[in-house]
Amino acid sequence: MSGRKLTRAGNRIGTWMYRTLNGRMASGSKNVHVLMITTPGRRTGIPRSTCVRYLSVDGGYLVWGTGSGSPHDPDWFRNLRHSPVADVQVGSRRLRARPHELTGSQRDKTWTEVIIAEAPEVARYARKAGRPIPVAILEPVDGGE
Repeated sequence: MSGRKLTRAGNRIGTWMYRTLNGRMASGSKNVHVLMITTPGRRTGIPRSTCVRYLSVDGGYLVWGTGSGSPHDPDWFRNLRHSPVADVQVGSRRLRARPHELTGSQRDKTWTEVIIAEAPEVARYARKAGRPIPVAILEPVDGGE
């Protein structure tokens, strides 16, 4: 089985477990928080779900696309860019959120002062990727938070 097929299979298992267990056991650490995001595929329109690490911030949830150090932005983030609204599950809580990609100095400041400050271990994925890691905030709609 190719690496891409293994990744897809692992993602399907991970999203099934997240839904089934309402986010319990989503990560191996109490300090790592994981949410599940569902957006339409940018080419197919078929809903795609994936579990990603996040940080809670004023106004929503901060997510970033390291792709485990891949040289390309992960598919879930590329789909997020094309979606005006995403379905998000944080533990047992489900909500709709408006994604807002951070760019320029706002992205750089957030990457350094928030993400790396709170989760310094993700810096190794950025070094491995050799690209700026995209960052977005998921803002709950309809008073979601």
